[in-house]
Parts: sequence; C-alpha cells; structure tokens
Amino acid sequence: MFFSPDEVIRKRLLIDGDGAGDDRRINLLVKSFIKWCNSGSQEEGYSQYQRMLSTLSQCEFSMGKTLLVYDMNLREMENYEKIYKEIECSIAGAHEKIAECKKQILQAKRIRKNRQEYDALAKVIQHHPDRHETLKELEALGKELEHLSHIKESVEDKLELRRKQFHVLLSTIHELQQTLENDEKLSEVEEAQETSMDTDPKP
Repeated sequence: MFFSPDEVIRKRLLIDGDGAGDDRRINLLVKSFIKWCNSGSQEEGYSQYQRMLSTLSQCEFSMGKTLLVYDMNLREMENYEKIYKEIECSIAGAHEKIAECKKQILQAKRIRKNRQEYDALAKVIQHHPDRHETLKELEALGKELEHLSHIKESVEDKLELRRKQFHVLLSTIHELQQTLENDEKLSEVEEAQETSMDTDPKP
C-alpha cells in the first residue's frame, strides 16, 4: 500500500505524541534491554547497560523540557489574557474620551455662534444714543467674549490632546499585535526545528 508524504508525516506524529521522538527512544530502550538480557559477555552487557542509562536520561530530559514548555505556555496565556483585558479597558476609555470630546466640540460650536451673535449685537449697540450705558454693556460683553474665548481655547487644547492620546493608543495596540504574531511565528519555527532535530536518525 502506498502512502503519500503527508499521510506518512501525519501517522508519524500520531504515533510520536508531541513529535519529540519519545517513541523512538522507547523502542531503543526496549531493544537495548533485550540485547542486555541476551548479552553473551560482561563487556557487551555493560555496554548495553550504559546505552539504556543514556536513553533513560534522554527520556527524562525530554519530559522535563516538555513540562517546562507547558508551564511557560500557561504563563504566556495568562499574560496575554491580562494584556487583552487591559487593551479592552483602554479602548473603552478611549471611546468615552471621544464621546466627551464630541460634546466639547458641540459646546465650542455654540460658543462660536454666540460670539458671532455678540459681535453683531456689539455693532448695533455702538450706534445706540446712550453712550454711557452702551460703554458699560460693551465692557461686559468684552469680558464675556474673552471668557468664552478662553473656554474655546481650553476645549480645543483638550481635543488635540485626546486626539494625540488616541493615536498613541492605536499605535501601541498595533505594535502589541505585531509582537504577538512574531512570538507565535518564532514559537512555530522553534518547534519545527526541534521536531526536525529529534526525528533525524543519529549516526
């Protein structure tokens, strides 16, 4: 029966578990044990005994490495979940700030409209026959206009700051996503290299 290369690799991975070469080591250990049992001389028996110890050591090392990788992956998952929640909170905060900035923009537009109306009213008042009252009203309007102008400048400054903060937030999110993708690709490459090294027959 003919098997395609993909089917051979798939069956190999199913037999090998995580692809660390444990089945090959176990087979070598069993063969070494059988040879050790059937060894004809003390030197041959000692040689097979040393091979069994070496194979056992490799199995223990592989198991320890697998446990370390598993623990590391658990910590990474917890860390990514924490970062994801922080990003969600930051995005929610950014939406709230954007909504607040929109309100401030509407307020600034109303202030601008009021200022235009005050300017038109001031022109009318200038032609009023009572100069004393007119001057008082103009002075009051001037102070109010100055106050409104300060409010407008403050609103515009806050809006510009919010825009910059939101841009920095989006840049940070993009960089984090790129870092996560790079980490995932690097992990896949390392696992592929380890699989290739473990499955290559030793000389």
